[in-house]
Amino acid sequence: MEIAKLKAEARPSKGSREAQRVRLRGQLPAIIYGHGQTPECVAVPTDDFTYLLDHGKHLLELDITGTKRSVLIKDVQYDHLGDKPIHVDFALVDLSERVTVSVPLEFRGTPVGIQDGGVLDHSRVDIEIECKVTDIPESIRVNVSDMKLGDIMHVRDLELPTDMQAVAPADAIICSIRSKTASVETEAGAAEGEAQQPEIIGRKEKEAESEG
Repeated sequence: MEIAKLKAEARPSKGSREAQRVRLRGQLPAIIYGHGQTPECVAVPTDDFTYLLDHGKHLLELDITGTKRSVLIKDVQYDHLGDKPIHVDFALVDLSERVTVSVPLEFRGTPVGIQDGGVLDHSRVDIEIECKVTDIPESIRVNVSDMKLGDIMHVRDLELPTDMQAVAPADAIICSIRSKTASVETEAGAAEGEAQQPEIIGRKEKEAESEG
């Protein structure tokens, strides 16, 4: 696995004002922690980081003015629209250790059950796996071509490398082929349940207070 490289620079302190100044320079405020080390505040180029994130990278080598750090993208905070990253947490890692990460599922093929009037129902779009930090895949491919009407694919049906394990229960559902009628009835029932839900007096006020 090729480790993506990213330039970084130390930043003096935490705080919203400092973070805003970093963002105005086209950088993303970040923090590095883990392995018993003192947390380290850094800034990385926003565009470069976003590119790596969009391409499914998890493991990075940060170059902080010549000092190299192997890190895992642990958490990304986004703006209120959920589109633009505004802060990232990096966790220090040893390249020989095993980690638990969430990776997207990449569904491949057209199920034969669709020709019989079925629809592909995704119960999961990503999955947590445990593997060596250098073996983290960009995605897990799921071949659904042979799925017929009524078929259900479980976590145990995924074809994972020998040294990789799924964290989710083996009987957890990945996807299924359902009839269009059943799918429509389920959606209608969910909508009806939401419509009949009584309003809880004072809920909005409490939510507003908690947000403040």
